[in-house]
Amino acid sequence: MQKILVIHGPNLNLLGKRKTDIYGKFSLSAINKSIEDFAENKKINVKIVQFNNEGDIINAIHNANGYSGIIINPGAYTHYSLAIRDAIEGVDTPVVEVHLSNIYGRETFRSKSVIASVCVGQVTGFGWRSYLMAIEYFYEKEEVSEIQSTR
Repeated sequence: MQKILVIHGPNLNLLGKRKTDIYGKFSLSAINKSIEDFAENKKINVKIVQFNNEGDIINAIHNANGYSGIIINPGAYTHYSLAIRDAIEGVDTPVVEVHLSNIYGRETFRSKSVIASVCVGQVTGFGWRSYLMAIEYFYEKEEVSEIQSTR
């Protein structure tokens, strides 16, 4: 069974209260429940964590051995954390960057991701569904791998 680590970055603990016109009305716990239910339906184990501190995010990435993938919403760290970028680059686990809002349709400074270049992909602008799309990527990737190995 696949294991995926979901890392929520800074301020995501305020979802449902902070800028609901941008981030939506769902709380982080409601989003986590949707992630867990979707993953369970795909027979994927998920571990979900949330950190406001950069060092905790880096440690989680470093300790992701045994996971088939990482889904990360680095929040504002997206735009300037070379330390998180280097942590992602330093591990063999594939990473998908996720954002609730469309970072390219907001303030200019938000349209730059220093994380994207070391990730296998990025899902942005679909609200809480962005996480499900990232899970779907890992699910489909595993399915294709299994099909190819039976040929």
